Amino acid sequence: MTDRPEAACDENRDEELRFLDPEPRIHSTARLKGCRIGRYAEVGERVILRDVHVGDFTYFERQGEAIHADIGKFCSIAANARINALDHPIGHKITYRPNEYFRWQPLDAQWRGERAAKRVTIGHDVWIGHGAVIMPGVVVGNGAVIGANAAVTADVPAYTIVGGVPARPIRRRFSKAIAERLERLAPWDWPLERLYDAISDMQKLDITAFLERHETGSV
Repeated sequence: MTDRPEAACDENRDEELRFLDPEPRIHSTARLKGCRIGRYAEVGERVILRDVHVGDFTYFERQGEAIHADIGKFCSIAANARINALDHPIGHKITYRPNEYFRWQPLDAQWRGERAAKRVTIGHDVWIGHGAVIMPGVVVGNGAVIGANAAVTADVPAYTIVGGVPARPIRRRFSKAIAERLERLAPWDWPLERLYDAISDMQKLDITAFLERHETGSV
């Protein structure tokens, strides 16, 4: 290690160059209202989000929709997924959205409040397949996987793979013991430096070897 000031500056600059701009990447055709978007998150073309909190590194592929939802970090949301699909009365919207047809007729405030209260909560490291629909009020646990075109009408336990209409459990993604170890390790909360250094292990090691290597925190 040299004590030259310029060498130290070069080293610091190299450290910073490891990381790209953390600002979320939002496509010009996406429409967002009342949202909070995390670092490195991606919102694809023609995605519509209203009152949605999106965690770091989570991405939405094209033409997805979400409303009144809290979505964790490192979630992968495929194209055409719909989170908190519209739950409206059986009948024409003239009864609860008359403002779309007449002046001085307000939107049904009670219906709007009830709709906003049925938030969807999605944990960290969740995969949501193409065209999946998640209904109001559903809670999806960390590490869950939702199959393509599934209709999720009930809560999904953590690290569980579900699919079908309505969605049913298919199998566990990881054993209960592995899932508990992942919860304790919580890689979604790691600082960027630790994530950067762990990438090669994420790519090469199976889950058991990865846990054994990183649980001590000495890597």
